[in-house]
Amino acid sequence: MRRPAAQLRRTAAAVVRRSGARWTLLAGTALAAGVELLPGVPVPLLAPAGFWLLLGAPWLLWYGCADAFVSTRDGRALVAVALAIGSDLVTELLLNTVLPPLGDDRPLRQAPLALAAALAVLLLAWALPPGPAGPGPTRPRSRAAARAARRNQRRNPRRTPGLRPVLLLGAGCLLLSVGGAIRLNNGLGSTMAVLALVAMAVLFVQLLRGRRRYPEAVLGLGLFLLAAALLLLTSLRGWFITGHDIQREYEVFELAFSADRWQIAAFRDPYNACLSITLLPTAFARLTGIGGLYVFKAVFPLLFALSAPLVHRSVRNVTQRVVALLSALYFVAFPTFFTDMTFLARQEIAFLLLGAALVVLTDRSRPIRARRLAFTGLMGGVVLSHYSTTFVVVMVLAIALLTDHAWRLAARLRARRRGGPRQPVTAFVTWWIVVATAVAAVLWTGPLTGTGGQLRSTVTATVQDAVDPAQAQSGSSDTSYSLLGGQAVTPQQRLAQYQADTLQLTAKDRANGDYLPAQEVAQYQVQAVAEPDLPLTAVGRALGRTGLDVSGANKLVRQWAADLLQLLLLVGLAVCLWTRGGRVRRAFRPARDQVTLSVAMIVVIGLLTVLPQLSVDYGVLRAFQQGLFFFAPFIAAGSLWAFRWARRWALPLAGTLAVAFFLDLTGAVPQVIGGYPPQLNLNNAGQYYDIYYVQPQERSAIGWLEQLTTDDQKQNVQSEVQTDRYTFSRLQTLIRGRALDDIYPTLVGSNSYVFLGSTTVTKDEATTFYRGDLVTYRYPTALLDTTKNEIYSSDGAEIFR
Repeated sequence: MRRPAAQLRRTAAAVVRRSGARWTLLAGTALAAGVELLPGVPVPLLAPAGFWLLLGAPWLLWYGCADAFVSTRDGRALVAVALAIGSDLVTELLLNTVLPPLGDDRPLRQAPLALAAALAVLLLAWALPPGPAGPGPTRPRSRAAARAARRNQRRNPRRTPGLRPVLLLGAGCLLLSVGGAIRLNNGLGSTMAVLALVAMAVLFVQLLRGRRRYPEAVLGLGLFLLAAALLLLTSLRGWFITGHDIQREYEVFELAFSADRWQIAAFRDPYNACLSITLLPTAFARLTGIGGLYVFKAVFPLLFALSAPLVHRSVRNVTQRVVALLSALYFVAFPTFFTDMTFLARQEIAFLLLGAALVVLTDRSRPIRARRLAFTGLMGGVVLSHYSTTFVVVMVLAIALLTDHAWRLAARLRARRRGGPRQPVTAFVTWWIVVATAVAAVLWTGPLTGTGGQLRSTVTATVQDAVDPAQAQSGSSDTSYSLLGGQAVTPQQRLAQYQADTLQLTAKDRANGDYLPAQEVAQYQVQAVAEPDLPLTAVGRALGRTGLDVSGANKLVRQWAADLLQLLLLVGLAVCLWTRGGRVRRAFRPARDQVTLSVAMIVVIGLLTVLPQLSVDYGVLRAFQQGLFFFAPFIAAGSLWAFRWARRWALPLAGTLAVAFFLDLTGAVPQVIGGYPPQLNLNNAGQYYDIYYVQPQERSAIGWLEQLTTDDQKQNVQSEVQTDRYTFSRLQTLIRGRALDDIYPTLVGSNSYVFLGSTTVTKDEATTFYRGDLVTYRYPTALLDTTKNEIYSSDGAEIFR
């Protein structure tokens, strides 16, 4: 009878501790809400209160509840962050929907947001189960034992193996990354940024070496710090918003932020339907006091950095640590991760939710029903966050479901031929998950927001391309990286296609005199400009003296890297599916759903490659980055199989290959030797720098022009402003009047203002985006000198009228 009594006492103590913890959590929430409601609270006090209401308290509650569908502590911690973000989106959407009918037209002010967040915490504390009642911590049996335990702790303070070196290396990576970005923003060199990349490689080697001794949480922490440092190296570039989609994302954020309310009718566009870039950043900015600029440039990248440990945990659920670590490194080393994802805030949040969903899917130690419900809930968060990610996920889930049914049919036929019993296998992905996600996506983009036009146009164009391939236009040149055979189109060919399209579209208005005469425009030929390479360094010149074409070798390595990743993926799938035994097979036995989802993602990437419109509207590289959530472990397994001949050296060689991928694809190797186009995270030059980096001279010039066009509007004078696509993108938050985002010669208006940005003024170059490709060309400024008058000039901007 003593043992049950002792167990009962321990369980009762655990219940008391849990209850006390919940009351402490609620008291902290009340205190944080009180701080938010006080006027004039400084940011150092406001920020902790805001983060507690939005992330801290919801995370603690979801962490306890997540035990129902996630069996590991680090997995629960990661999934709880995603669930906290999802609950924030729902809370803010309800607040924004309920208050206006009650008479409050500004529901996104600080006070309503703080009260809504506190109420959400209270409701979660009431609704969510507190988690299992496990026994409390073991107490020493005597005072002497307690004193001995304290002495041991003082002698060996590092109770968590690997925590100190991982923290030190990770902190060094972050400091070097932030310092490297700031130095580049101040016009200094890239040495610190390159050192940051090298430090990240060292951190990964440390994780790989200590994988047997370090706890899972330490490995996840190291991967988070590595990914965060890599993302900040790009996201912190520039003193203003820097990047492509993020410019428009910031504009729709400002619509909600300035109005203290999100209204889809204010700008009926798919961007404005993404709550991840409207309601979520507004809540962060209001409750933490951090400016919206740094919510996008720092807070969102730090949240997205959790995707690396999420990949690690989802793979670790089914395989050994080495495969999980290699999978995470291949995920962050892929160029889209650090060059484009920091400019796609809405997709950063969607990928965070998708990564958490994969952790739930692969955790087979919990009941499948609870995991399916959690997975579907996370898919709902993806629907609210980003439309394109949602559509790709729906396609992948549907194809995976069909693949699983085909697999079952084949297994049934084999069993019938052999006369043996068929072993039933329960797949995770089921029809109602696919239907629920698809219905949610259709409802959100259809009747709820009315932003499904992009999807309809994409589907229509794709069907037309499939029905009549001869009439289909070429797709994005990114498809040339695919083994499935995409065709690269030269920049000059793109310009010829673009010019023909623009002449056709403007023919009627040109006849009415709204555009410059075609005969006059034809006198000024437009030529594509090749992106220049970095000059060779001393190391590069030394390699050149050996007869090596450094520039050609750099480009060849990049192409080989793309091909090798795809080959390793196919090899990994083959090894895991069709080989029996073997070291790699024992190391990685994928879940059935991992195989079907990976096959489905490969099919989707194949469709993007062969159907031009899909590659234009979404992009093969972004799809491959999304696919790495599913098939990164097969790439890692393929690399281990490729070096199986080296026996005990197989792992060191596979790790060396992964680190070499990382250093080359992130730009460290090309930066050290030269002979490759400059990358934004390492240089104040290059295509991304020219088209995305905001210069102060441009901001001054657009301010002057805005005042001038405002005066014109008062006098009822036409005041349309034209600039190139990327100058417009950089400055669109400052442009209030009518504006067109192209100054290609065939599109120059007869009476419009023409604004030339810094790149056009200093280099006589402009860039357009057509059929999924960036095309830089020599701009014929002589055309403007002949047909218009220059009314403004500086060393970084010119304006013609």
